[in-house]
Amino acid sequence: MKNLLVLSLLILLFSCANKQDNKEGFQYQRTQKETTTPTQTKIKKTPVDLSNKGVGPISQVSFDPIINSSLVEKGRIIFQQKCTTCHFPDKKFIGPAMKGIYTKRSPEWVMNMIINPERMIKEDPIAEALFEEYNRTPMLNQNISEEDARAIAEYLRTL
Repeated sequence: MKNLLVLSLLILLFSCANKQDNKEGFQYQRTQKETTTPTQTKIKKTPVDLSNKGVGPISQVSFDPIINSSLVEKGRIIFQQKCTTCHFPDKKFIGPAMKGIYTKRSPEWVMNMIINPERMIKEDPIAEALFEEYNRTPMLNQNISEEDARAIAEYLRTL
């Protein structure tokens, strides 16, 4: 038994002493070629069109020069309850940022999108482009009335 232990130790020592830097072990060989991607991917921007009023019941909206604070407060509450899951005021999230929305879209377009997003995505080219830009994530219909959409529109003026 003692001889077997000594022999095992000698084999172990001999194998360690003669071992060269042979780095065997886990190896990985690629079967597909690695593809390179450009450092900057060209993102298709949604067009700005202030003349587009969208598709829906809202054909004319006129904002008063003075912001209606009671309407803003009502719109802020509705926006926080129904819109902040997808929209942040000043950054893109699941949907576009709302700050400065009226530099890109008409008030009529915004209200029509709030009231009936499904129809807008199907029939309006800008809504369709936004749908594509935001990974085909549709805006959910929150069943917002024209009156409440007008309040949200007023709130969006303050962002």
